[in-house]
Amino acid sequence: MANGHSGKAAVAAAPAGAKPSYPKTRRLRFNFGEGAASGKYFVDDDIVFSHFVAGLSGGFPPGEEGFIRSVRHFTDQISDPVLKKRVAGFIGQESTHGQEHRRLNDKLVAMGYPIAWWDSEPMEKRLLWLERRLGRYGHLALTAAAEHYTAVLAQRILSSDELQEIPGDAEVWNLLNWHALEELEHKSVAFDVYRAMGGSERVRIEVMAVLGVVALPIVVTALAVSLARDPNARRQPLRLVREAHALFRGPIFKGAARELAKYLRPGFHPDDIDTGRILDQWRRELFGADGVLVDHLK
Repeated sequence: MANGHSGKAAVAAAPAGAKPSYPKTRRLRFNFGEGAASGKYFVDDDIVFSHFVAGLSGGFPPGEEGFIRSVRHFTDQISDPVLKKRVAGFIGQESTHGQEHRRLNDKLVAMGYPIAWWDSEPMEKRLLWLERRLGRYGHLALTAAAEHYTAVLAQRILSSDELQEIPGDAEVWNLLNWHALEELEHKSVAFDVYRAMGGSERVRIEVMAVLGVVALPIVVTALAVSLARDPNARRQPLRLVREAHALFRGPIFKGAARELAKYLRPGFHPDDIDTGRILDQWRRELFGADGVLVDHLK
């Protein structure tokens, strides 16, 4: 997708041991207009990639509300003032992500993407049932693991020139870049709450192992269902095969399993993967003096 700015993505990392910064809640307003400016298939006229991005956006609001609930269960027990402030920033960022993705999702549904089920009452009931079954610690462990997934995805989005240079709807890409930046800013918050509350290292690893087994099948199934409900997509099966191959062999997925598996190492911490320079680069790109999103701030 064309991202609306001229800077290249940063790929280097900052020195290890840098102090974590407080996640900053930025209130933004994106202008999605009456629909994606580049047509229904807003990612380089790629049917599969566009449905993939639409599905991600559809799942973000309910997922992030679940993340917020998982840390709120423990906020009254957190005594460390630094961690308290980081949790407040985490909640603020995740809440704002949900609000802006819901606005985008309204446009995507109007364009014909079948993603409304993600953010529906039946789905909310299923998620709340799952959270009750997991219990507070299991739910928080799931959030910490899912935050590692989003951090790996965010790092790939922000560090890949190949992804940044894909033509597409600039405002959708602005939203994804902002979201990715903030995912990296708060990538260790849920993990640190889990650790501070005495969460089991064994359970942390086991939850990630289970998530590693079920995550890709869920993504593939949701994508397949979305494509099956698109009449235009159904008429072009060979095109879908080519585009699906390109997506799953491309910079989002290729080699991601190795990065995700780092979480399974005993003693792992999200900040072991240093993204300091990526954060510095993209804070300037998006919110510096001439940042792409300065005029989006409310």
